[in-house]
Amino acid sequence: MSVEEEVVALLKAGGLTIATAESCTGGMVSARLVGVPGVSEVFMEGLVTYSNEAKVRLLGVGEETLEAFGAVSRETAVQMAEGGCRRAGTDVCVSTTGLAGPGGGTEKKPVGLVYMACCVQGHTAAERHIFSGNRQRIREQSAEAALALVRACLTERA
Repeated sequence: MSVEEEVVALLKAGGLTIATAESCTGGMVSARLVGVPGVSEVFMEGLVTYSNEAKVRLLGVGEETLEAFGAVSRETAVQMAEGGCRRAGTDVCVSTTGLAGPGGGTEKKPVGLVYMACCVQGHTAAERHIFSGNRQRIREQSAEAALALVRACLTERA
């Protein structure tokens, strides 16, 4: 069973709904979830908030958060996930924000740095990862890790 199939099964078993708030993965997490038959029972919406403006307008990420920590930060990922739950009215939201490359990296924030967060009924967990490979590979690894984070949060809750 794939991680997305496990996530959908856990959501169904718990009577929970999910939304996604993605930046660097550009809809990959949503696409993987939507590939699971029967997901319509639990999947409400997916947002790709690539720009800072979209993060603020659609998810309620604080402009002060973006100024202080940047779009690629734990703080932004947490606000994206929590804002996604509020916007969609779901029990669960997973977010991704990172640097998929090939450019844009710095010593403090290298290409491959990705933060993700999962909010489940007001409880939010976040992770920091550094992935390697080309842009596509970094995005794929990010989507996989985000789904694994949702699975872990749902398993812990069960």
